[in-house]
Amino acid sequence: MEKLKNKILKEAYIIDNRIVKVDHFINHMLDTKLVFEIGMEFAKEFEDINKILTIEASGIAFSVATAFHLNNVPIVFARKSASLITTDNVYKSKVFSFTKQVESTIIVDKEFLKEGDNILIIDDFLATGNALNGLIDIATQAKASVKGVGIVIEKGYQGGRKRIEEMGIKVHSLANIKKIENGKVVFEDKND
Repeated sequence: MEKLKNKILKEAYIIDNRIVKVDHFINHMLDTKLVFEIGMEFAKEFEDINKILTIEASGIAFSVATAFHLNNVPIVFARKSASLITTDNVYKSKVFSFTKQVESTIIVDKEFLKEGDNILIIDDFLATGNALNGLIDIATQAKASVKGVGIVIEKGYQGGRKRIEEMGIKVHSLANIKKIENGKVVFEDKND
C-alpha cells in the first residue's frame, strides 16, 4: 500500500536500526482516514470471512475498519489479562512479545469462537510471528479455520511470515520492510 509506505518513509522514527516507531499514526494515535483505507485493502484481499480475530490493543482499530468493509462481521479480540474474564471457559495461548521482551497468556472466551468459523486474523506488526502463533493456536483450539492474516507493517527480515506460511496460511502485509539501514527503512518490492 503506497500511501502507508510513503507515510512510514516520511514520518516513522527509527531507533537503533531495529525499531520502527509509528506511534503517531498506527498504534498510539491513529490516522483514522489511513486506518479505514487499510481496512478496505484487507477486505479486498479476503472473502468468506465470518469473524475477525485480533489481539488487544493495537489490532483492534484495523479490525474494526476491516470489519466495516466486510459487511460488519464480528470482531473477537484476545485479552492479555485473565482477570477481565470471570469464567474458566476460555481458550488460552502463551505469547512472547519481541518488542517488550515479556511472555503473556492471551485468552478468548469459548462463547465467541466456534467450530466452523472462518477467521481472518488482523494485527499491526509482524516480526517473529509469536502473537500470530498464539492467535492461530486459539483458533485451532476452537476448531475454527484461519483463512488468512492481514498485517499492517511486516518486518520481513525477522522471519515471522515464513513460520505462518509454513502452516498453509496466507499472509498479506501492506508494508513489508526488507531491512533498516543507516536509520532508513527499505521495503520489499512485493508484499505477499
